[in-house]
Amino acid sequence: MPTRIGLFGGTFDPPHLGHLILASEAQLQLQLDRMLWILTPEPPHKQDQPITATEHRLAMVQLAIADNPAFELSRVELDRPGPHYTVDTIKLLAEQNLNAELVPIIGGDSLNDLPKWHKPKELLYACHWVGVMRRPHEESRLDDLERELPGIRSKVHYVDAPLLEIASREIRSRIAEGKSVRYYLPSTVYDYINKHHLYHL
Repeated sequence: MPTRIGLFGGTFDPPHLGHLILASEAQLQLQLDRMLWILTPEPPHKQDQPITATEHRLAMVQLAIADNPAFELSRVELDRPGPHYTVDTIKLLAEQNLNAELVPIIGGDSLNDLPKWHKPKELLYACHWVGVMRRPHEESRLDDLERELPGIRSKVHYVDAPLLEIASREIRSRIAEGKSVRYYLPSTVYDYINKHHLYHL
């Protein structure tokens, strides 16, 4: 059987327990052999926001996933110039992992926006499935999406994810305000943030 690889991308500023739970659920429910954590250096939709230096985010992801042999850090977007479009990332990873089944993991909101992505039809063709994190009671627009992107229905596989109101943005704000984030983060990431005085005003 071909290797099935999940692609879990983000800025991870910082990586938190919610990320780890979602990645773990996707791995289990989609029967993924490996999960690549793809650090996005400069996401185009966050250009108006300050982003922590790549070296720190890279170190924190490595710490967060170190104890799971199925989780791997990928430098596929760090080692090439931008802009970084998902379709190009998938094609590059396909060249590096011949005959593997590639499964990008996205949120339900991103699924609804997929027709606006760069070359969405090519993206669907390039991947085996699209794993979509579905929050409880979240409505899907698959009928509408099928009209815009024929064939998407057969590609989408939902991952039932627990409702976790943890966001990196909230963690950064809590740290800046002097509030505790001890139980939002893996202990190694928590210690790294304190050691390097990240997110403090």
